[in-house]
Amino acid sequence: MTEAVMTKDRPTTMNSVDVAALSETLSALQRQPALGAFQFRAKNVWASGGLNRSTIDGFFGAGKEETRPRPFTFAADEPPVLHGGDQGANPVEFVLHALAACMTTTMVYHAAARGIEISSVSSEREGDIDVRGFMGLADDVRKGYSQVRVKLHVESEAPPAKLAALAKMSPVYDIVSNSLPVEVAIEAH
Repeated sequence: MTEAVMTKDRPTTMNSVDVAALSETLSALQRQPALGAFQFRAKNVWASGGLNRSTIDGFFGAGKEETRPRPFTFAADEPPVLHGGDQGANPVEFVLHALAACMTTTMVYHAAARGIEISSVSSEREGDIDVRGFMGLADDVRKGYSQVRVKLHVESEAPPAKLAALAKMSPVYDIVSNSLPVEVAIEAH
């Protein structure tokens, strides 16, 4: 079980989250809403076939530009059945990873802020896709997932409905479950 460290009737950590620092961040955002504007960025370079690599380094947040001590690099590829070299998860698998990671983090942070203890979280995600859609073989078939199923296993005294509501506050859940505008620009050289 995650142990809450208490100081003067208030835990300083819960679910391995520094509740005092989180509370300070929330107060700062209430005082200065402009600090909530973040811009995350990724750069991608195609290698060959289905293989490409994304690098994630800097971002803008809390009113300033931030650079990580070291960039993160992710390889994306397709499995052999889709003519790839299987050198990384494929992009739709990365969506499932992003959904899992974001829903877990969101639930844990929101639970900590509300004094809800969580001992463990594990989950599975499944996404159904008909590749005829993105290959342009069927106009009536969606190009992306037709359905995603999320199963969270949470050890907590909190009611499952409450935990589900906290998990659904996830930004990636919002992105996946709601339409958003995506602007595409091509610079041909």
